[in-house]
Amino acid sequence: MPRIEFVEPGSAWLRYRKESPTIVTQSSSKIPRNSNRKVQPDILIFDVDGVLVDVRETYWRSAVETIRRLTGKRVTHADLHRWKGKPGNNDDWQMVANWATALGQPTTYAEARDAFGEFYWGTDSKPGNVRREKIIVTAAQIARWAARFELNLFTGRNRREFEYTFAKWPGTMHFKKVITMDDVVKMKPHPEGLYNILGKRDPATALYLGDNIDDALAARDAGVPFAAIISKREDHYHKRAAMFRKLGAIALLPRATDVNKLLATLSARPATKAATRGR
Repeated sequence: MPRIEFVEPGSAWLRYRKESPTIVTQSSSKIPRNSNRKVQPDILIFDVDGVLVDVRETYWRSAVETIRRLTGKRVTHADLHRWKGKPGNNDDWQMVANWATALGQPTTYAEARDAFGEFYWGTDSKPGNVRREKIIVTAAQIARWAARFELNLFTGRNRREFEYTFAKWPGTMHFKKVITMDDVVKMKPHPEGLYNILGKRDPATALYLGDNIDDALAARDAGVPFAAIISKREDHYHKRAAMFRKLGAIALLPRATDVNKLLATLSARPATKAATRGR
C-alpha cells in the first residue's frame, strides 16, 4: 500500500502526514471465517462528527469546558477520549452526565444538555463553539462518491445541530437519507438508524464509516461492514484500534477520503478459495 501525503491547508486537524490506511485482515478482526462474501458496497453511510466534520474545537471543547464548570476539575482531551471510548457515550450529553457523575458531581441528562449548550451554542454575552465548525471533506468529493454509490448519513447530532452546519453546504444534496437522533427512538449504539436507511436491503451491500465505538457496535449489530476513522496520532490510539478490530472493522482509515483506497483495494482482491469453489 503506497503511503499517502495528506494536505488540507488551514486545518490543524490534518497535521499528520504520510499515514497509511490499515486494511484489517480476517485473522486480525472478528469477521467470521466462514464468511467468504466479498465486501463490494453499493451504499456508503457516513457518521458526521470526526468523519466529515472536525469537532475538536466544537463538541470536544464544549464537553471539556462543561465538565470543568460542573465539577470544578481540570480535565484534558486525553480524559475526553477515555470517556468517548466507552460504549453508550456517542451522545455527548449522556457522556457529560456520566463523566461529571463519576467525578463526584451527580448530573442528570437534562443538566448536562443545558450546560453543554451554553458552550456549544453560546449565550447572549459569548459566541458559541459551534462557530468553529469545519467540514473536512469537500463537496466535490461527495459528488464523486454520489456518482458511484448511494450516500446516506447516520449521526448522533440532533436536527438543529446538523442543519446549522449542513443546510447550506453543497455536498448535502447528495445524501439520500439523513438520520439524526431526532429521527430514531433508540440512539447509537442501537442500529435503528442503519435499519431505517437500509430497509429490506442486504446490509452487506453497505459500508458504514464512523469514528466512535458506538458506530462500530451499531454496524456490527446491523450486519453492515464498518471502517473506522482513526489517526495513529489520536489519544489512546492502540486501545481504540484494538477495540475497532475486535468489533469487526474491515479497515482503520486516517481520514474519510481514504475510503477511496480501501474501495480500490477491496475491488482488486481475488475471491477466496472457498468462494471460487462455490462453497
